[in-house]
Amino acid sequence: MAIAYDCFFPTNGGGGERVYRSIAENLVARGSHVTYVTRGQWPADGAPPASFDIAGVWRGEVYDAYGVRTPKSAIAFAAALFRHFVRHRRAYDIVLVAALPVLNVFAVRLALIGSPAMLVVDWLEVWPWRKWRGYAGRVTGTVAAALQWLALRFGDVLTVNSTFTLERVRRYRRGADPVVLGLVDLVGSDPNASVDAPRHPTAFFAGRHIPDKRLDRLPAALDVARRTIPSLVLRVAGSGPETERVREAAREAGLSDAFAFLGRIDDVSLRREFASSSVLVNPSAREGFGLVVAEAAAEGTPSVVVAGADNAAAELIEPGVNGFVAPDASPEALGAAIVAAVEGGTALRRSTLAWFAREREHRSLNGSVETLLLRYASFGTRSKA
Repeated sequence: MAIAYDCFFPTNGGGGERVYRSIAENLVARGSHVTYVTRGQWPADGAPPASFDIAGVWRGEVYDAYGVRTPKSAIAFAAALFRHFVRHRRAYDIVLVAALPVLNVFAVRLALIGSPAMLVVDWLEVWPWRKWRGYAGRVTGTVAAALQWLALRFGDVLTVNSTFTLERVRRYRRGADPVVLGLVDLVGSDPNASVDAPRHPTAFFAGRHIPDKRLDRLPAALDVARRTIPSLVLRVAGSGPETERVREAAREAGLSDAFAFLGRIDDVSLRREFASSSVLVNPSAREGFGLVVAEAAAEGTPSVVVAGADNAAAELIEPGVNGFVAPDASPEALGAAIVAAVEGGTALRRSTLAWFAREREHRSLNGSVETLLLRYASFGTRSKA
């Protein structure tokens, strides 16, 4: 099997690369040979340790200063994918390609013409054309929306991360039967997770500091929440183009002492922050899955997210069980949800842990990989017929 994506965990810390690495490791554990085809972000002789092969086919940055993928990098990486799969077109039984950016799909499909490989296209997200234009501008966004529509016609098997992405795929490709990947078990359980509420009320944010994450909404929301819980503080992990603007907003609101900017932190520190927080606050407008909700739940920490057409993280929340869904990102709505989560105390933490234990079994990536292999067995039978 080959997995094609331009980011690689742990060099990059996003949800997509975590999923693909886990799929690779799962297949290797089953006896498969896996090659992860990606960007080379390390010295030629210094690829990160992995149980699978890593093929760095292109070098370069994929995001601009605002965290938006650049068309130039998308074209360059797609061209590198095409060259790789033309050279190795008969080396793979299954090729999984991320449809982000969408040019990857065209490059791999073209390179594999005449190959017996089953093409799996993973749709982290599917956007309406208005969202594309808002993200990339009128011209580039319109082109991207058209390419997305066309790319949805390719793939022997489609995979998605959420129910709403499943519905969007079917809107554009009638009769499609995507595999919904179970991802909660990407997060390991913690036998030491506590249901005791933290001594000091603390909200926590973890993620890239880009506009879609709406980190800038948190100073005003924290101000509202502190009217009820005056000692509440917010700790912020991650970095990005929005960091300084949010830091300044906190200063202007007189909340500098209530905000702590941690920068990028390692996995051990991240788990420690989840465990010591009263609530994870994720006001993001766009999440393909929302793995951070599961990461928090593994430590018994409930989450607050915001309802939205592009936010799959809301699907992970059972209000009052493992957190709350704010109806919008206004200071009043977000602040009230934060207060409700903090005041949920031990009872909410206990139900959050129970939710995680249950969902880790029901939304399992291991089960999803099994489904993909069954699809491959059926595909192989059809190919020989």
